[in-house]
Amino acid sequence: MKFLRNWELLVLPAMFVLGFLLWATIVCAADVPARAYKYRSTLIRCARVEWGLEAPVATFAAQLHQESLWRADAKSPVGAGGLAQFMPSTATWLPEVAPQVGKANPFNPGWALRALTAYDLWLWKRIKSATKCDHMAMTLSAYNGGLGWLYKDKKLAKALGLDPTRWWDQVEAVNAGRAKWAIRENRGYPRRILLVLEPLYENAGWGKGVCP
Repeated sequence: MKFLRNWELLVLPAMFVLGFLLWATIVCAADVPARAYKYRSTLIRCARVEWGLEAPVATFAAQLHQESLWRADAKSPVGAGGLAQFMPSTATWLPEVAPQVGKANPFNPGWALRALTAYDLWLWKRIKSATKCDHMAMTLSAYNGGLGWLYKDKKLAKALGLDPTRWWDQVEAVNAGRAKWAIRENRGYPRRILLVLEPLYENAGWGKGVCP
């Protein structure tokens, strides 16, 4: 027993240190990157032009954090690029429905911020929901996976007796046919942005988000 007590005296502090380091790593990974602040005023301006003075800037900041970690030169393996990680086809199409964003230029930070807020609003206007938080969750789901898939999910939710106007544990809980990796990514996208990152930006003084 004496040997075990001595062993515990050595191991337990080491386990505490390792646990602390892991906690510190997670916390640091969720910090607002310093490079985000150079885009803050532009994001606020773009958001208010599209959404008005009550624009949920903290939500858009959280979305940009998730998309690119505020790296203007970010590129994904599937071809998305820039701060807002637009696919080339979406970037080219967007000026047709939101001409105010100008010619597609996803690696230009100013264009990316205008485009993200404009595209989010375009999606928002085409969705019906019970609350603003549900509405934004659906908007983000559509941004990530396409509006067509969201419509299919809502239709399936209604067929299954779930509420198609509510995202959390309702539409969120169904899959209208996407691959496992795609549905996992899509469902995690609104959760991380609205429940983890949005409060981070609210607390850092980036304004209000949409979820309580």
